[in-house]
Amino acid sequence: MIVRTTEEITGTDRDVTSEDGNWTSKRIVLAGDKVGFSFHETTIQAGTVNEFHYANHIEAVWLVEGEGTLQDLDNDVEYELGPGSMYLLNGHERHRVLPRTKMRMLCVFNPPVTGREVHDENGVYPLIEEPA
Repeated sequence: MIVRTTEEITGTDRDVTSEDGNWTSKRIVLAGDKVGFSFHETTIQAGTVNEFHYANHIEAVWLVEGEGTLQDLDNDVEYELGPGSMYLLNGHERHRVLPRTKMRMLCVFNPPVTGREVHDENGVYPLIEEPA
C-alpha cells in the first residue's frame, strides 16, 4: 500500500512548476510506483494561457476548483469548465486551458509519466519508460 500527502510532496522533485510559472504539478503517483498510471494534482494560475499536447499519453482531468475555458485546437471546439467538470484527451488532442480563476485539477496519465518528462516546444511529453 502507498500512502502520500501533498504536504510531503511539496518542495521535492515530485513538485514541478512550469518554466513560465503558469502551473504547478504535484506528481502523487508515478511510473516508478508500478501501478500502470500516474496521478497528479495540477494547479494553473488565473489569466494564463497554457497549451498542451500529450501525443504519447491519454490524460483524464477532473476540475475540483476554479473556472475557465478548454479549447480543443484539433477540432475547433470550446468548453466551459467549472468544479466537477471532467475532460478526457482520448484522441491526443492539442488543447489550450484558459483559467479565469485559479484552477486545481486531478489528472491521470496512461501510460504513466516518470516525473522526468519536460514539455517540448509543442507542449508534448516524450514517452519515457521505466525499467521493468
